[in-house]
Amino acid sequence: MFYYVLKYVVLGPLLRLLFRPRIEGLEHIPEEGAAIVAGNHLSFSDHFLMPAIIKRRITFLAKAEYFTGPGLKGRLTAAFFHSAGQIPVDRSGKEAGQAAIREGLGVLNKGELLGIYPEGTRSHDGRLYKGKVGVAVMAIKAQVPVVPCAMVGTFEIQPPGKVVPRIKQVTIRFGEPLDFARYAGMENQKAAIRAVTDEIMYAILGLSGQEYVDEYAVKVKAAQAEQTQKFPRLRR
Repeated sequence: MFYYVLKYVVLGPLLRLLFRPRIEGLEHIPEEGAAIVAGNHLSFSDHFLMPAIIKRRITFLAKAEYFTGPGLKGRLTAAFFHSAGQIPVDRSGKEAGQAAIREGLGVLNKGELLGIYPEGTRSHDGRLYKGKVGVAVMAIKAQVPVVPCAMVGTFEIQPPGKVVPRIKQVTIRFGEPLDFARYAGMENQKAAIRAVTDEIMYAILGLSGQEYVDEYAVKVKAAQAEQTQKFPRLRR
């Protein structure tokens, strides 16, 4: 109930008024039945802007840190994400990844929309990074279409570290659903799930026009953080 109050009464109308999102390809979202919406992830604002313009309810796998923050701010954030129907995902390790897949499949098995960011984290520099294969495992195992989505302009309104977003128009672009029925039963084959993941990322890239980096974002972030610690002057 609270999800629909946020979407149609409180947050949705406010976001539409402030950011005037330009929406392209919304007809590609299935009107019913299970599907995955896989998008790039440039900003904290993405969590709110995409769900606000999709007519159906969409459940995202959200990082567990949003549900475990300290103090009043942490409790309010956790309450918001729980009320919005988001699922906390522990991203630390292989077992955590399997748990996320189980949660995602649970959403799809109920015939609902699942939202996921295959990069696994926000882009720290506006580029598109290599996708993790969990999205492919779920798409193959549940035999559901994947709708690619590109958020355009959200990095500029709220890059990492910026708490209050700039008020500026953004574009939300959906592509044609991708069908992976030809991979049925191959969710445990590394070559197959890598191929599916790369196809999804290529579709997102075509919609977003970003520069692509064939490395995982978390590894690039960690390497840059290590370099900054070794050479503090790089922070300037």
